[in-house]
Amino acid sequence: MDALRRANEIRSMRAQLKRDLKDGVVSITDVISEPPDYVQTAKVFDMLMAVPKYGKVKATRFLNHCRISQGKTIGGLSDRQRAELVELLGR
Repeated sequence: MDALRRANEIRSMRAQLKRDLKDGVVSITDVISEPPDYVQTAKVFDMLMAVPKYGKVKATRFLNHCRISQGKTIGGLSDRQRAELVELLGR
């Protein structure tokens, strides 16, 4: 029961983060450069899709440019991948 409760909390926090990304309250570069604990296991592609003006094509292009697979989690990014993606998104 405790694991279910924790999973539900994480899902709701991620949903709020996606809403904040959509509304512009939070920057995607901040989330990727210094991710909160509850985002560590979220897919980078899903977080990019939550940002306005980033559709499937643009998100895929960003990931391919940085040599990141679509299934990669935010916590699983290497330092190089993280820095390259933050620089690309910051432009």
